[in-house]
Amino acid sequence: MNPLLSIVLPVHGVELFLPRCLDSLGVGATRTAAEGAPAEVEVIAVDDRSPDGCGAILDDHAARDPRLRVLHLAENRGLGGARTAGLAEARGRYVWFVDSDDWLPDGALEAVLAELRRERDAEQPVDVLLTDFTHVYPDGSTEPNPWRHLLTGSPLAEGCTAREHPGVMQTVMAVWNKVFRRGFLQDLDVSFGRGYYEDISVTYPAVVAARRLRYLDRSCYTYRRGRPGAITNTASPKHADAFAQYDAIFAFLDRRGIGTTGQDALRNLVFNRTVKQALTIYDTPGLVPTALRDDFFRRIGRHFERHRPPGYRYPAGLRGIQYRLVATGSRRTYSELRRTKRIPRSLRRRAGEMAPIVRKGVRSGARYAAYSTFRRLPLDENLAVYAAYWHRGYACNPAAIYEKARELAPQVRGVWVVETRAQAAALPAGVPYVVVNTPAYLRAMATAKYFVNNVNFPHTMGKRPGTVHVQTQHGTPLKSMGMDLRKYPVAADGMDFDRLQEAVDRWDFLVSPNPHTSEHFSRAFPGRYELLETGYPRNDRLAGATAAEVAAVRRRLGLAEGQRVALYAPTHREGQGGYVPLLDVGELASRLGADWTLLVRAHYFHSGGIGESALGAGAARVVDVSAHPSVEEVCLAADALVTDYSSLMFDYAVLDRPMVVFAPDWAEYRRVRGVYFDLLAEPPGAVATDPLQVADALLAGDPAPGARAAFRARFCPWDDGQASERVVRRVFPVTAEPARGDASERGSEPSGARRTVRDGRQRAVLATGG
Repeated sequence: MNPLLSIVLPVHGVELFLPRCLDSLGVGATRTAAEGAPAEVEVIAVDDRSPDGCGAILDDHAARDPRLRVLHLAENRGLGGARTAGLAEARGRYVWFVDSDDWLPDGALEAVLAELRRERDAEQPVDVLLTDFTHVYPDGSTEPNPWRHLLTGSPLAEGCTAREHPGVMQTVMAVWNKVFRRGFLQDLDVSFGRGYYEDISVTYPAVVAARRLRYLDRSCYTYRRGRPGAITNTASPKHADAFAQYDAIFAFLDRRGIGTTGQDALRNLVFNRTVKQALTIYDTPGLVPTALRDDFFRRIGRHFERHRPPGYRYPAGLRGIQYRLVATGSRRTYSELRRTKRIPRSLRRRAGEMAPIVRKGVRSGARYAAYSTFRRLPLDENLAVYAAYWHRGYACNPAAIYEKARELAPQVRGVWVVETRAQAAALPAGVPYVVVNTPAYLRAMATAKYFVNNVNFPHTMGKRPGTVHVQTQHGTPLKSMGMDLRKYPVAADGMDFDRLQEAVDRWDFLVSPNPHTSEHFSRAFPGRYELLETGYPRNDRLAGATAAEVAAVRRRLGLAEGQRVALYAPTHREGQGGYVPLLDVGELASRLGADWTLLVRAHYFHSGGIGESALGAGAARVVDVSAHPSVEEVCLAADALVTDYSSLMFDYAVLDRPMVVFAPDWAEYRRVRGVYFDLLAEPPGAVATDPLQVADALLAGDPAPGARAAFRARFCPWDDGQASERVVRRVFPVTAEPARGDASERGSEPSGARRTVRDGRQRAVLATGG
């Protein structure tokens, strides 16, 4: 009886890693045949003329376990040839190509077998089973599959084709996380290539042609990255082997008639992916030898010309411009564009002839030219530009600083940047504004002395000497931020860390709300800025709110007098496209009862929230406050906060009101996002994992005052209502004093704060964590 699964293991020069790999496959020296891999599995190890002791290790293990068969090749054939030799010997219904320096996690083999058993009687058995995986680095650190968000929650759970879920074409195209139906693979008439990138000549055709693809959302493979000698770490002319593999892929598409006579979305995806991979190889330092870079770029252009699909349309934006430069062989212009992320002068001079091709790029170039002209004007020493949340409006720390600056430095004119005129209409009365990409905006950005934002201003607008940039950020960090996200690729979601460092290098001041933030931001955002340990300006309103102000806010929100009010504010989760709460709001409202109103506010990344909900008599009223312009007002209106991992909890703590942490997925969130402390060990209040527990905590009134007190002591020591003034006095030339209060005390250092070093060069030592 033939086995269900054949594992093909090419082996060459991995003597140090091979025993662990074999052990993970159930054929290690520490296991007996009875204890090892199930009888449904055979392992075919191919000794590819290995120069070390790998052959002897394999023979020793095979002598103890008949499920391991060893092929000793007379000459070295490379990874592709070794896999081909092993496949020819395979008898299993399915075949899995495992690299011998990697290993399978505990339970992975049985999990894959369980999926394959399910497929035995399927009307259309799965052709390719994709598994989740984990990267491991030489220092022992790991990172999860960075493409997992493209696979989870998709039709791949039950099975589909690549046309039905094109996102699969954006994931890793390696062979090691794919289990193939052997008959399907043999019928494709494809083979592993020679040299580098040998597996893509098999994986692309297989994924494209599969009548049924499935994804197993469990990490079943541990892939070793950064090993000395790995192709991703090695400079070699063999990186050009990729072009032969591309030719094989498109030869397969031609044989199958995929996209040969007209536009075909799948062929376009494959083409764009191969061009992107070729450019990634070219752009990655240390891969293509310097003497061969000209030729490599020309070969990308020839690949583009040879395999461009019929009716092909370039991608939008910067990538589309890059592809056009590749197609025309414009290597120097491409290099300048990659270095500066700006339309090069040579391209702008050709704007007339290229207008139909790069219209969007030309518009950007024209704006940049206007901006450059405005930069020749003198700085306006009394102009400050404010923005928040990517130009979405008047909010957060910048708004609080703006208001205090008008009071203490009235000679400095503040102007707000907004994305649209509709957003401008929502600004408070009398607040000056400019709309993005208008002449007024370009002039303000080119000539202002001061810049205040809770995110970064556009990178295309360089910092002028003499300008002052204040970065406030927009929350105390529970989750990993900035450079710390390099360990968490799903959360980073393609973040350009070089670009981030360029942005940080512009900062003159970074505002910190508490000692915890100072510690972590100094490492996550290394730079030569001054750390302003002032507390958060936006929290001044919470710290100084009166009972009359709270009552007025509640009236504006339409909340009945005497009504108990809870605010539910979940955070954003990577890989989810919109407002996807884990808490069943309807169930919570029903349990709270008619004496309550439940306010719900979605994260600012999400467009829209839940809408209004009517749940019938006896349930709490549910009100969507996602669009309310002031989160501070929403907090003031609420008697209690329910959140998961939102930084809003640190602001709400200023009010010293009850909080409930709803954390049913803490382990997963911690794994994907990375966190700076264990929230469940140091919560701001009660902890719940289901709506019943949330309701019980709210109805109990104040079940965890001790936890809240400890939380406030750690995260709110500087929230005394004077943070805005401290920032303004440090950044702007103050020409007026507050209308009320003792000026000698207002703006003093917050209690418990470290004295900030005022010399930026000295402070830089602290700000870089060194």
